Amino acid sequence: MSASDLAAKAGASVSSPRSPLPPFTPEHEEFRAAVRRFVATELAPHASEWEAAHWFPDSVLTRCGELGYLGLKFDPADGGDGDPVADAVFVEELARCESGGVAAGIGAHAGIALPPIATFGTAEQKRRYLTPGITGQRIAALAITEPGAGSDVAGIRTTARPVDDGWMVSGAKQFITGGCRARTLVTAVKTTSDGGHNGLSFLIIENDPSRPAAETGISTAPIEKLGWHASDTALISFDDVFVPAENLLGAENEGFYLIMANFQWERLLLALGAVGSMQWCLDRALAYARERVAFGRPLSGFQVIAHKLAEMATTLETARALTYQALGSYVRGVDAVAQVTAAKLFTQRAAVDVADACLQIHGGAGYMTEYTVERVLRDARLGPIGGGTDEIMKEILGRSLGV
Repeated sequence: MSASDLAAKAGASVSSPRSPLPPFTPEHEEFRAAVRRFVATELAPHASEWEAAHWFPDSVLTRCGELGYLGLKFDPADGGDGDPVADAVFVEELARCESGGVAAGIGAHAGIALPPIATFGTAEQKRRYLTPGITGQRIAALAITEPGAGSDVAGIRTTARPVDDGWMVSGAKQFITGGCRARTLVTAVKTTSDGGHNGLSFLIIENDPSRPAAETGISTAPIEKLGWHASDTALISFDDVFVPAENLLGAENEGFYLIMANFQWERLLLALGAVGSMQWCLDRALAYARERVAFGRPLSGFQVIAHKLAEMATTLETARALTYQALGSYVRGVDAVAQVTAAKLFTQRAAVDVADACLQIHGGAGYMTEYTVERVLRDARLGPIGGGTDEIMKEILGRSLGV
């Protein structure tokens, strides 16, 4: 299905928010209009309610599946559309839903948990987990990070002990986006006692959140956070959970390669989400500055505010150019590790700075939950940590420079 077909499916007009920039086409901009309409009418109006509930309904993912939004980058043979650039459009526009937790919950399922199955899964694994994931009927989460082993995947301690016809898994995972609702847990485990990155494997672990932990051996608990309140970020514990042999994802003891292969797209998604968030902040700050009257004239009439808006716009366009360049290299199959890393590094801090400037322009109103600006600032703060911290990004870039 083409980007224009997807736009028609969502009932969007053919008008485009702006002229396309590479690697986007006019069809992608038609699709952008469709996604923007969906976000504005079906997600943003409920954002405050879902934030207060610290949850959003599974039906949101089902709806995204109905519209074709969860399978944009995947092979049509598996139920997808084979267009990663359309997926980039979706992720960027999703950032306008006014809840980082909702955007993260949708994006972590489609953009982080499903890709390893699409890339490394067997035909049977794709049939059982990827295709229903694309329709939104079976929600997935990627379970790598552990207590005490954040960015250091060599520190993973969750073990998979060989038994007849499979493994027994014991251990814990932390900061798992979507972990409380997921029925498919794409889980990194140690399958040997070798140290470092050796002996890492991936298992697809099935869970039924409606069943008690005493029956499944899997317990999940939501983690309270600074931002992303609508996301069910989870602590997951495995207590001798049997996983059948056919649920090994990829080759045994080669899980580190799977992790590295997934990182580029995850970091691109974070960069694209930050660009979308910055655009939302600039739009909101411009509107408020034009409407708010102080000392007898609109805020936008004060030079200091005009300069602040100009700085926000410049930061946004710099972030957009860097991210789109990295995206273009990625979809062309070029080695884009350094570009993607630079885009992730720059955009995450930039999103925090732009959100802070937006709040400052709103003054006291920005500090109030009524305007949602404070929420965007809290949500943005995870960016320099998630998907590899700023410090990790600098290490990668330093090595690419030969230092």
